[in-house]
Amino acid sequence: MTMSVHTNTGAMIALQNLNKTNVEMDQTQNRINTGLKIAGAKDNAAIYAVAQSMRADVSALGAVQTGLERASTIGDVALAAGEAISDLLVQMREKAVAAMDPSLDTFSRAAYDSDFKALVDQVQGIIANAEFDGANMINGAITNGVEFLADADASRSVTLKSQDMSLSGAIITLTTTASLGTVTLASTVASQIQTSLDNVNQALANLGSDVKKLEAHSGFVGKLMDSLTKGIGDLVDADLAVESAKLQALQVKQQLGVQALSIANSQPQIILNLFNG
Repeated sequence: MTMSVHTNTGAMIALQNLNKTNVEMDQTQNRINTGLKIAGAKDNAAIYAVAQSMRADVSALGAVQTGLERASTIGDVALAAGEAISDLLVQMREKAVAAMDPSLDTFSRAAYDSDFKALVDQVQGIIANAEFDGANMINGAITNGVEFLADADASRSVTLKSQDMSLSGAIITLTTTASLGTVTLASTVASQIQTSLDNVNQALANLGSDVKKLEAHSGFVGKLMDSLTKGIGDLVDADLAVESAKLQALQVKQQLGVQALSIANSQPQIILNLFNG
């Protein structure tokens, strides 16, 4: 190898190796600091693009799950209201059957009628207040149910069907003006209540089925989000145990590189010895 004061090949090689070690140390330290082996597109453009796409899916599914949870709550409110109405109908039927007794005097019949009408008012109050986040599934305001997103692409939806439990409707046939004032009226009301009770119980079954479907789908979306999040981690997360061991090795390598560069830089001094007599 030519010895020259102008060109120190050994120092150049040692410096190149040291610079390479420093770059590797910077990468390793960055992975340790961020916990990511792929923190940006320059680390690995293909994997970064895939991870970003999966992150977008997770975010979208988060919005879907929020909507499904809202749907479940709306359904739960409607179910609670419907169950309360069913209980009131049971009490109303008791009053109506009692009022069918022809031996009742005027005072007793009026008492039964008053209790009955108070129960009717309670039913109307429950129907009016069975609302969550602006949605009331049992007062007839929503006719075709409410659709909620089911996937990250917004291409599918699940429906929470409405059940109109308004008085004088298809489910509760009992009218708002129903009375137990006479045996005949009480008999008619008792028949209407029985029909209404059967209808309400069927409507509750339908609501319960819809809510259960929503909860099941929400659980699936949650598991899908977990799977995607794990997949992102497998792609971009750094193995900190490996990076820690690598950092220690690079630190030793860096120290050796500095010593090698120092030795290479001292080689031109040998030329001076050649000129000393």
